[in-house]
Amino acid sequence: MKSSSDTGGKVIRVLLADDHPVVREGLVSILKAKDMKVIGEAEDGEEACELYDQLSPDILILDLRMPKKSGLQVVTELMSRTPKPRIIVMTTYEGEEDVRRAISAGAKGYVLKGTKRDQILDTVRNVYEGRPSLSPEIAGKLADSLTRPEFSERELQVLKQMAAGKSNREIAQVIYVSENTVKAHVKSILAKMDAIGRTEAIAIAVKRGLIEI
Repeated sequence: MKSSSDTGGKVIRVLLADDHPVVREGLVSILKAKDMKVIGEAEDGEEACELYDQLSPDILILDLRMPKKSGLQVVTELMSRTPKPRIIVMTTYEGEEDVRRAISAGAKGYVLKGTKRDQILDTVRNVYEGRPSLSPEIAGKLADSLTRPEFSERELQVLKQMAAGKSNREIAQVIYVSENTVKAHVKSILAKMDAIGRTEAIAIAVKRGLIEI
């Protein structure tokens, strides 16, 4: 039986994508293991896709929030490649919706910044071997998100405008629908969140990672 540190003598080639140089430097230091090598660093989502195509890494580690293209956009775009990439999301964002979207898009690992070195190394090795790798906490958030109703793109648009403090009439003008349609979306949003009003719905949405304010 293979141990978590046994990759059959293969050196795992890793591409990093994060817009913070200090984070990338830290990861380069962490990934200085005998079976791993950092072969490239991207500072935004667009560069991540370009370097992925140029370097064909075994593993891509990327942040969710990056300039030009978000981590989620990068995952979605690269999943059209053959063979499919092995992607690990490493982020400070742990909202259950962030986790669900990343895993649904195709990421095989999800770790939080600040995770211990050995756990990061094990995650890289597991994903390289084709095994999904989620911490118990992240797996729990994913399970929670899968039990909740999903929101349509239009409902998410309405939620974002609600968080900006706009009235139903103002939201209707912004997203080009009738005021009655907005009212219907607001009613649906409150029901799906089991919220008694807009303020509670917005607080729940932020906590779950559905919106940012």
